Amino acid sequence: MVTSPKFTPEIVAEQLRDGYWLEAPDIDGDGTPDLFGYGLRLGEIYWYQNTEGWPKRLVTDGFRMPVGADFADISGNDHPDIVVCYELYGPIGTIHDPDPAGGKIDWIENPGGADKTGERWQRHYIGRATGMHRLRVGHFTQTEKLEVIGLPIVAEADVHAVLPVVLFTQPDDVHTAEEWPMTVIDDSSFRMIHGAEKKTGLIPGSDLESVLLASDEGVTWLYFDEKTGQWRKELIGTGELTQFEQTGFRGSGDVDAGRLGDAAFAYLAAIEPFHGNTVAVYTKDDADAWQRTLLDVYGDPNENGEGPGHQIVCADFDGDGDDEFLVALRGPWPWQGVMYYKAIDAKQGIWAKWRVAEESVARIATADFTGDGRLDFATIAYSVQNYYVAKDAKLMVYRNEISR
Repeated sequence: MVTSPKFTPEIVAEQLRDGYWLEAPDIDGDGTPDLFGYGLRLGEIYWYQNTEGWPKRLVTDGFRMPVGADFADISGNDHPDIVVCYELYGPIGTIHDPDPAGGKIDWIENPGGADKTGERWQRHYIGRATGMHRLRVGHFTQTEKLEVIGLPIVAEADVHAVLPVVLFTQPDDVHTAEEWPMTVIDDSSFRMIHGAEKKTGLIPGSDLESVLLASDEGVTWLYFDEKTGQWRKELIGTGELTQFEQTGFRGSGDVDAGRLGDAAFAYLAAIEPFHGNTVAVYTKDDADAWQRTLLDVYGDPNENGEGPGHQIVCADFDGDGDDEFLVALRGPWPWQGVMYYKAIDAKQGIWAKWRVAEESVARIATADFTGDGRLDFATIAYSVQNYYVAKDAKLMVYRNEISR
């Protein structure tokens, strides 16, 4: 029996002046997840406390075009710090205009404690690479020090030129270091990397984390092989290829991996291509080869060759041990909101689908915001000049009320 999803919406903030990124760490250390979010234009990063009314506090301002982010306890005070990349574009403000001196990454120090979270947070520099657009913080090659994988989206030479995937390693003293040591993971395999999802438990016999990448090449699993001391990449699928002559985009735009029962790597769901309109799922056939199934196409590409899809999130919302997945659609209506997919027979490409949110969505953050043991999700509207500006942009929480 398939349980229908039910989520109750709650407005955290409305009439946002811009919107793009969202995460859900426990900022104040009270045991419940909070939110931090921002857009690209104002350069202001806010966190929202998970209490009545979701009070908003300014973390810091003065960033020029903050883009992707993650969080981790870098300072060692047991509170999550924010890691953000910024200064992606130049004056034009599009992917055709990367800032040759930009692509910087900072970590922003959480002062810790509910009595201190009204303070402005201190910024610390990590490093840079032109076109930096996504980053993930974790343990990718070892577990002694934190590492930041940096993923540019475009190169200075051309929007579709080959990109360097880089790794920054935490220095001995994070407060006095001028920057973090950087190594190049790969500088010959990827173009236009838009999506990057950190995953734990995918590498057999290893506790290290790995990343799933969505790029011009399609969907790729990138991980470090401890036995050989080398980075490995496995191409899962080449993504959407039929729109290339019309739009100039190909491959994949965002991706995540889902669990089904005991299989942690049972399927991958993807939005394709860059800012795409296509939802596809990859599963393994009887010969252990990945096969692509097209599930939906949300509208036609616009005048810029873009569709409404921006993010994929896999998680177990109904508590049955299988991961569902959410699709973030920025709009315009009716290609707007969050679509919820449930596997009926993944190998045969049979999925049930519901719309569970109607607001414009750029990013989704998942957490148990209510403390009832069920996974909720939050969204922030896509409101980015030169791409898409949502009407009545909001930051929302959707409380899980799926019956068990």
